[in-house]
Amino acid sequence: MVPMLYTLYGFAIFFFIYWCAMWLIHLVAIFYGKYRLHQKVVQLDSETPYAGVSIIKPLMGVDPNLFSNLETFFTMTYPKYEILFCLEDDTDPAIMLVRSLMEKYPKVDAKLYLGAGSVGVNPKINNMNKAYDAVSYEFVLISDSGIRMKEDTLQDMMRYMSENTALVHQMPFTSDRDGFAGTLEKIYFGTAQSRIYLAADFININCHTGMSALIRKSVLDEDGGLKTFGCYLAEDFFMAKALKDKGWKMRICSQPALQNSGICDVNSFQARLTRWAKLRVAMLPLIVIMEPLSECMVIGLGAAWAVNVLFKWDVLGFYLIHILMWFICDWILLSIVQNGSLPFNKFDFVVAWLFRECSGPYLFLHAIFDPEIKWRSRIYKLAWGGVAQEIKPRIKF
Repeated sequence: MVPMLYTLYGFAIFFFIYWCAMWLIHLVAIFYGKYRLHQKVVQLDSETPYAGVSIIKPLMGVDPNLFSNLETFFTMTYPKYEILFCLEDDTDPAIMLVRSLMEKYPKVDAKLYLGAGSVGVNPKINNMNKAYDAVSYEFVLISDSGIRMKEDTLQDMMRYMSENTALVHQMPFTSDRDGFAGTLEKIYFGTAQSRIYLAADFININCHTGMSALIRKSVLDEDGGLKTFGCYLAEDFFMAKALKDKGWKMRICSQPALQNSGICDVNSFQARLTRWAKLRVAMLPLIVIMEPLSECMVIGLGAAWAVNVLFKWDVLGFYLIHILMWFICDWILLSIVQNGSLPFNKFDFVVAWLFRECSGPYLFLHAIFDPEIKWRSRIYKLAWGGVAQEIKPRIKF
């Protein structure tokens, strides 16, 4: 009986400590986000030269927002940069769109590279490798097709590229978009994602996502360049790890990345979250335990049971107060990340927030029990450590 009692109290203490740790992360994200994000961009004086930046844009297909997203890269105020567009298929309709922008902005140094290499299983790396080998500048910005830029975003990123820094990245966020899916995306990236992202950056843990990342090319080339990471699907994580292992710093800039893909629906968004969860589990197996316990509903249940065992507090009352306080903190954090009025009302926030919090654990379990990763028309299997292998889809008779 005594060993069972010790075990019971041990689990209760674990859940209570983990719950306290999650609240600490929440508070760190709020205060650090307030300090770190949306700082005013200071112009360099006329005598200070700007370092050149090569922007690599891997593209595949056209969506309704692609033209306007790409146009924001042609209208930036940064004085010295080039844009290298990459398409693996020479019949891709995005080619005509890119050429029309190049004709509209002839003063912008832009080039088009067709045909993918074959340096690994990662199609994004294969698509970008030819352009990477042709860049003109030391600093390389890898930017996904769905990203929008403000006029001073590149300047904001370069401001954080100090002498001991090799990677500056934008924290993922979204543009304002209509509909439930747009609200759901903004809430996820402005709460669950930004909470972990800001806390990880604060304590200098690798939290890098590669949708908008500025890299010091000479340091990456010491490991063989971009092609070295073609064996991974989560190339962004392993590039950041390689730079960090060499002693270089990585930082987020003050402007979040504005994702603005033309495809915005709940199914596509949840499929994306599931794919990311599969990658995290393969790279960091401890995530199997830690990530579910970071969810509001899950850790709240564990903590409510724990305080009942330890302090005889009411389970239901504690759980409801926990959810309410988590909800309020998420609203505050999202407002900080948004840096302005939200494009939806409080009722929409409540509905989408509850949907996200309740569906999060289910999506994670789905990722655990269905480990194959579907990315566009390809299917991959991951080994422990994150190395990917493309597999052929089964033929049904």
